Amino acid sequence: MIERWETEDPRDARYARGATGLLADFNAAGVLTAADVHVATRAAELVGEPADDVRLAVALAVRAARQGSVCVDLDGVSDDPADADLPWPTSDGWLDRVAASPLHEHSVVQTDGGLLYLDRYWREEGQVRDDLLARLAAPPPEVDETALAATAERLFPGEGYAEQRAAATAAATQWTTVLTGGPGTGKTTTVAGLLALLTEQADSRLRIALTAPTGKAAARLQEAVEEAQRAGRFTDADRERLAGLTASTLHRLLGWRPGSSTRFKHHRRNKLPHDVIVVDETSMVSLTMMARLLEAVRPEARLVLVGDPDQLASVEAGAVLSDLVKGLATRAPTAIAALRTAHRFHGAIGDLAAALRSGDADAALGILGSDDPSVELVDPDDVAAMARVEADLTAHAVAVREAALIGDPDAAVRSADAHRLLCAHREGPWGAQHWNRQVERWLGEATASPVGASWGHEWYAGRPILVTANDYGLGLFNGDTGVVVQEPGGDLRAIISGARLTSYAPSRLGDIETLHAMTVHKSQGSQARAVTVLLPPEDSPLLTRELFYTAVTRAQERVRIVGTPESVRAAVTRQAQRASGLQTRLSRAS
Repeated sequence: MIERWETEDPRDARYARGATGLLADFNAAGVLTAADVHVATRAAELVGEPADDVRLAVALAVRAARQGSVCVDLDGVSDDPADADLPWPTSDGWLDRVAASPLHEHSVVQTDGGLLYLDRYWREEGQVRDDLLARLAAPPPEVDETALAATAERLFPGEGYAEQRAAATAAATQWTTVLTGGPGTGKTTTVAGLLALLTEQADSRLRIALTAPTGKAAARLQEAVEEAQRAGRFTDADRERLAGLTASTLHRLLGWRPGSSTRFKHHRRNKLPHDVIVVDETSMVSLTMMARLLEAVRPEARLVLVGDPDQLASVEAGAVLSDLVKGLATRAPTAIAALRTAHRFHGAIGDLAAALRSGDADAALGILGSDDPSVELVDPDDVAAMARVEADLTAHAVAVREAALIGDPDAAVRSADAHRLLCAHREGPWGAQHWNRQVERWLGEATASPVGASWGHEWYAGRPILVTANDYGLGLFNGDTGVVVQEPGGDLRAIISGARLTSYAPSRLGDIETLHAMTVHKSQGSQARAVTVLLPPEDSPLLTRELFYTAVTRAQERVRIVGTPESVRAAVTRQAQRASGLQTRLSRAS
């Protein structure tokens, strides 16, 4: 079913008042926004394309990219009976008419495999395919297999580490590896062991890059690799060879260039110098970023893409990790190293995550309705239960504020990271913005303090904060989190947590949001001991299995779901649909 926007405001900016023909019809129906209409109209005018159905096809391709898909299937886009009220063009030959259009001739759009692309995404998808297949076709790296096997047995001893040993050994013997697994399956332990294997094999010190899409995810990767090295299986020599490793965001690794969000210092003619590149949270990597990364990696460098394909995909266009896993499964199955045994989750949270992965709504509801204290389902209409939720959220906010008021940054950060309130939406009654204001109001009432923007006190001791844009001058990155702390003299400082705590004057910070609540998308790459998930009504288009699974697996010890059984069932049974041709283009011959 085509997702539509609805509004009763005739001045809504999504209305394209000058639109005509099919573009006007689909805009009025809430399918296209003004941006979709204007892009298609302007492109058609520039090349002299008058056909109404061709203009509509281009607008649908723009809409698809805006919603995370890299292409659109014109033959299947009108199949749902719920969309029968729309004035669809005749689907027979529609794609052919677009292919014969000047828009195709002038490379505004492309057709491939029965799909319609905007030119940029078609080229990026083809580049990702070509670069990956070239890496897979290259002769494998030379390794001392006897020494490799002995070290792998030492680092991953016995049957308990068999999956991780096999994955690390496979990654050591090939240039490209996709390492997959859910939370707690030992992905970072495998990465740490792999790095020890490779550094032991090397004649000289390896140049290793640890990277992730966000600052928070990069910091977690670095911390996890350092923690894994403290295990007794790692010798002092292992640790010495891996000393000094730091993780960075993908943007920083590739070399940010002012004025461009898609082009970087390192590219096909200026490769990255590293011998090993490990990318964590690859599910968050967009098609564009994967294209930029692959073109910048030296052919003789090992590339390890780590992630969970069941999680939410990038907020930008593409579902690259999922496509790689499915597309390479038949073309190059040895490139996929899957970890399936969970070591962190035992009991209800692990069972719930498994039920979500398999799409078993009955099992998920059964687990949430059990007596296990680590999981809970709260009916939003249950006044007493919601009062307990309010009390817990207030107590958490008060604990953070108390630590911040006494000037203890470590305690403030620990308190803030102990719990996360996750929302599917950004706006609306179930959105992060509303719940941030709500928690601030409860905090103000509990402490008799005027806190929050509504009181004119946006900056206050105990305000948890989220960085929402990269600031290379300050060394801050989208996804970094922290807390505002009061110093002994009364001044406020923003403490940002990462591999280490850093302190900033609030006046220096620009793109910051309050973090009493956050969207599930922005929570990727982070964890908390306890998580409260606010599920919207079952008809919300954002309510999907991937979103629910991502939210649940942020919790380490306890997860509470606020939602109806109908919302839970809708979330488990509805999968996110992103149109892409990468899986097919990887698996076919050319």
